[in-house]
Amino acid sequence: MKMKLLLLSALLGFVFHVGAKTDSNPCISANAKTCGECIQIGPQCVWCKDPDFKPSRCDDIESMAKAGCTADGVENPRGAVTIDKNKPVTNRKTDGGQNLRPDEITQIQPQKVTLNLRSGEAQKFTLKFKRAEDYPIDLYFLMDLSHSMVSNLENVKKLGTELANEMKDITKDLHIGFGSFLEKLVMPYILMTPKYLKNPCFPSDCTAPFSYKNVLSLTDNHGLFTQEVSKQKTSGNLDAPEAGFDAIMQAAVCTDVIGWRNVTRLLVFSTDAGFHLAGDGKLGGIVRPNDGKCHLDNNMYTMSNYFDYPTISQLVDTLSGNNIQTIFAVTEEIREIYQELSALIPKSAVGILSTSSSNVIKLIIDAYNSLSSEVILENSKLPDGVSISYVSHCKNGVSGTGDNGRKCSNISIGDEVLFDIEITAKGCPSKGKPETIKIKPLGFSEEVEILLNYICECECHKDGIKNSPKCSGGQGTLECGVCRCNEGRLGRLCECSHDEVLADDLDAYCRMNNGTEVCSNNGECVCGTCECKKRDNPEERYSGKFCECDNFSCDRSNNKLCGGHGRCECKKCICDANYTGSACDCPLDTATCLASTNEICNGRGKCECGVCKCDENYEGPTCEICPTCPRICTERKDCVECRHFGTGSKQKTCEEDCKSYSIKKVKTKEDLPPPNINHCKERDVDDCWIFFTSSIEKDGSIQVYVAENRECPSGPDIIPIVAGVVAGIVLIGLALLLIWKLLMVIHDRREFDKFEKEKNNAKWDTGENPIYKSAVTTVVNPRYEGK
Repeated sequence: MKMKLLLLSALLGFVFHVGAKTDSNPCISANAKTCGECIQIGPQCVWCKDPDFKPSRCDDIESMAKAGCTADGVENPRGAVTIDKNKPVTNRKTDGGQNLRPDEITQIQPQKVTLNLRSGEAQKFTLKFKRAEDYPIDLYFLMDLSHSMVSNLENVKKLGTELANEMKDITKDLHIGFGSFLEKLVMPYILMTPKYLKNPCFPSDCTAPFSYKNVLSLTDNHGLFTQEVSKQKTSGNLDAPEAGFDAIMQAAVCTDVIGWRNVTRLLVFSTDAGFHLAGDGKLGGIVRPNDGKCHLDNNMYTMSNYFDYPTISQLVDTLSGNNIQTIFAVTEEIREIYQELSALIPKSAVGILSTSSSNVIKLIIDAYNSLSSEVILENSKLPDGVSISYVSHCKNGVSGTGDNGRKCSNISIGDEVLFDIEITAKGCPSKGKPETIKIKPLGFSEEVEILLNYICECECHKDGIKNSPKCSGGQGTLECGVCRCNEGRLGRLCECSHDEVLADDLDAYCRMNNGTEVCSNNGECVCGTCECKKRDNPEERYSGKFCECDNFSCDRSNNKLCGGHGRCECKKCICDANYTGSACDCPLDTATCLASTNEICNGRGKCECGVCKCDENYEGPTCEICPTCPRICTERKDCVECRHFGTGSKQKTCEEDCKSYSIKKVKTKEDLPPPNINHCKERDVDDCWIFFTSSIEKDGSIQVYVAENRECPSGPDIIPIVAGVVAGIVLIGLALLLIWKLLMVIHDRREFDKFEKEKNNAKWDTGENPIYKSAVTTVVNPRYEGK
């Protein structure tokens, strides 16, 4: 007994192991034919090059060792990281003090890396960034010279020397330049009459309109900046938006003319108006897209009337590609629109343009510190199938992943931050040719150059034996233990030739009919014969001339193939004896359908798959319950009443009509046995409730159990009913009288109040009648003194 249990446990363990392997091993399911194909499936897959190795040559290393592949026979190339150039970041105290040239300052480390990438295997290296002390700065001031900017121009004239003095704590190597812009010289942007082309501000004095001109290239002569800007005058145009995008594009791409160095580059863009962008040129008949190239002749933009305004995406790419950080110095009225523009341009900031030169300098310094305190890594376009991820390690132990892994904020001069960079290739991009990508901090000229080498073949590929006798007498190269056939040869051992049968015919031999896949998509057509794929689970296999059959795709029941009661052959279950159904889940044994009467489904249904399918109105495991059969109770009520109580409509014909009824008495309804069919409650001729259960016996008789005690309704109690009616009438009468009395009192009080109000409002005139004249005339003697 113990031995049987041990064998059963071992068998179950093997089944679970095989099932787990099937779910987690893609090496075998990919059906790789060469070592190169195998290692590109994933880093977990290895190849066995042993000549006589019979199992699948592509598998995980653990399975390969168990299958008997020798240690020397395993091909498992791994990726690697090589640092080719690793110059340390600059430390002013130890690397030459203040005498370093810009090209001698290092802010990013390493500078050059080589990665050997195997498919699915990530390679990681760490990039260090340190914001250098006293790093040189190029600052180009690009100003809108429309007439409304006249007061701001006066402030900029004082900017050169003051800005250099204020920025000496940041850098002692400041180059500054100046450019100006207005608008395209076409209608409807400019009034094209000759008088206004000479002086658009007539009768005031203005310079002639222009699109963009480079007034002063970048220079360390700060006095010259003041001198040249002092010569500038404003101009005028018709509409408010200006050609600022044209100016930004030319200032960014004309590197030699502007004099940009390979240092920190700042572009200060000053205006009090909005901007035209791509598509607006159509108003002036200009439809050619901006080409993003330099078109300065004698420091003037000459193609303004030929090319449309640049798009925002063009500006983003151009500014980023030329490592230019942009500061928008604008008035309060247009601040919001430039903040939206700044959100689209990396490494850009917005400040409020003031009427004071000191405030302008503060704006530039604050914006520079804000931009320089944040480092954001950007990589060039990645080859297809290559992915990159970043993890940042910033100040105060702050780390970030995803998009936040590309950047660190609040970096002061001299701070060091680290970035873990992980690069992964999928498959073998660009057919294995090396490719180069670059990573750099936005706004900085330094970058890391990364050479990507792809591992597409195994080392044993180099040791292949051409025209090996093992490959059908020299029809292929024996490489990594398998034959790689010469052109025109097919088959595992290159035993088949294309010349023997046309390729189309070969495929036709491997199709079941014209509408099916080659080898049912479960194998390969080799020399007109299907070679079926192997499965991870050795117990599972494809079969058939066209690999159309398998032994694992049959229907399942209770998560078991063929319900555990049959075998799977060509996708159909062959059931064991006493079982049927598509998943062998239907037993033919009817023992489970026997009712307590030993009838199959109590004679009220059919036994299907070991379960009773009951007739209408019946239910239960063996169809013995009929909760919705009141008509049966009604039909049998009269016979029960006459046989047991001697009453009812069949009292006179009881012996004849009810002779098949067998009556058994119980005391109360609680004593009735559980019903086989139904439990009845019916009224008899005395309007009493009688209780009984009934069932049909094998001989056709009806067995009835009847409760002797009936539930009869009691008669009404007359005295309480009469007393209640009389009391109700009296109470209702009293209530009506009280209501009438209350209404009369309320009415009398209202009438009395009305009378009192009219009485108080009555007024009687007590004065004399103005019409009445008395008949008596009274004469008074004026000399009478009353004596």
